[in-house]
Amino acid sequence: MSELEHDGVDEEVDEENDEIALDDASLRSALEAVLLVVDTPATTDELATAVDQDKRRVQDMLNSMSSDLTASGSGIDLRFAGDGWRFYTRAEYAPYVERLLLDGARSKLTRAALETLAVIAYRQPVSRARVSAIRGVNVDGVIRTLVARGLINEVGTDPQTTATTYGTTELFLERLGLASLDELPDLAPLLPDIDLIDDLDEELLADPRFAKLGRQASDSKEESINPQD
Repeated sequence: MSELEHDGVDEEVDEENDEIALDDASLRSALEAVLLVVDTPATTDELATAVDQDKRRVQDMLNSMSSDLTASGSGIDLRFAGDGWRFYTRAEYAPYVERLLLDGARSKLTRAALETLAVIAYRQPVSRARVSAIRGVNVDGVIRTLVARGLINEVGTDPQTTATTYGTTELFLERLGLASLDELPDLAPLLPDIDLIDDLDEELLADPRFAKLGRQASDSKEESINPQD
């Protein structure tokens, strides 16, 4: 092998070994910090890349962290679930978590939020504008609140208006104790069908006279919601 070729091999080896120097305690802390902020389980490869360490070393540390948490009786569990690692709360402490997240959040939902949630539950996927039209008020703030609570999320785009559409989440079903949306109670039999309401709404808006009245009513409601100083 020539001197030039030998130097090239050395440079390649140096690049492969160019890792951040971390002792075991620092590596554990780095992995804890990363795992604390992930939204979905992180693979060993992803974690190794994040902390810039050898995959095998990271795998060994993750196994050690998981065993230590279990042995210490911690309320936090580090598990490999599906295809990645993530922190979870242990099942035996679920009642305390539910008391904070479920009962507390449920008691803080306003009437406006509950009404908006009901519209989305029965009409999903539905756009923000459609929810506003059904309720007759601006729902931007309420939508943001429901998204933040994890009760609804973006599910697609309206093919006609390209507006973002919303639907309920698994958490919504869990809160109501339902297995699926099919278990939602039927709407009151005396209420008109929602599709019929939509058809009437479209027919009225197609008439210039009603469209003008609709714009005036919308402007009036917006002024009452956002009064000018």
